[in-house]
Amino acid sequence: MSPRSSAATGSSVSSPGAGAGSRPGPAEAEAELVAAFRARHGLPGLVDVHTHFMPERVLRKVWAYFDAAGPLVGGEWPITYREEEDRRVARMREFGVVAFTSMLYPHKAGMAEWLNEWAAGFARRTEGCLRTATFFPEPGVEGYVRSAIEGGTRIFKAHVQVGAYDPADPLLDPVWGLLAEAGVPVVTHCGSGPAPGKHTGPGPMARVLERHPRLPLVVAHMGMPEYTEFLDLAERYREVRLDTTMAFTDFVERQAPFPARELGRLVELGDRVLLGSDFPNIPYPYVHQLEAVERLGLGSEWVRAVCHDNGAELFLR
Repeated sequence: MSPRSSAATGSSVSSPGAGAGSRPGPAEAEAELVAAFRARHGLPGLVDVHTHFMPERVLRKVWAYFDAAGPLVGGEWPITYREEEDRRVARMREFGVVAFTSMLYPHKAGMAEWLNEWAAGFARRTEGCLRTATFFPEPGVEGYVRSAIEGGTRIFKAHVQVGAYDPADPLLDPVWGLLAEAGVPVVTHCGSGPAPGKHTGPGPMARVLERHPRLPLVVAHMGMPEYTEFLDLAERYREVRLDTTMAFTDFVERQAPFPARELGRLVELGDRVLLGSDFPNIPYPYVHQLEAVERLGLGSEWVRAVCHDNGAELFLR
């Protein structure tokens, strides 16, 4: 993302270099860079909990919105991997991603069920894709979420910013309860970047967690720019995790730097930070997300946990 809001004060963890300036060349060249990263840290593969695969006509509309720098984008945002679906899936294989998701989300009522049907079919025909589903505060939401869980959904996506809804909406209360009871994680864009929404920020999700303290919430984008406040929630609730999606990259650090004073908390919460990338909708090579995690300097054990072990514990064991 390209946050417009400023982060809490504190020096940036970013440093020059780390391959951020390069664009992906031949597929083999970038695959070699990712393979070298995996070798440096003894990684058997990558588990990426935040990748986007959608029905083609939906994805084209998403790309058009990014191209137009719509109000929720916050600025210029070139799509690096504007490729056909089979090519994007092939890149996951080439990068050694052993598990990934088809994050999709509705912006209005009446969309979620057919998006879930598409995602179920995509997961069936795509090795390595975790069956993904979504929801919206609307009549019937409890029923189709229950059906998705019973059908084998492994992970949900909720987008508070795009959906423009209050996660504490009474219509969603039984949904959060179902997810907590089933132990199915929900990746939620609830931070205020790249542009704040009426219901973004830590407050609305804090109200949800007060009612559902066992909810396996994955805070997308590390909660940027409210990094500190979402780390507070992770410390308070054992089932709260955060994904790295676009965090620590040069693209984000220019406007919403992760505060260096919080690096120690990342170590303490090292078993609850998950690799996320936003592939294919990113304005830089995939390898840069990996190198951005690496250049935090928290050690190979931490990198292995974030890029593989934590996700594998949730989804592969």
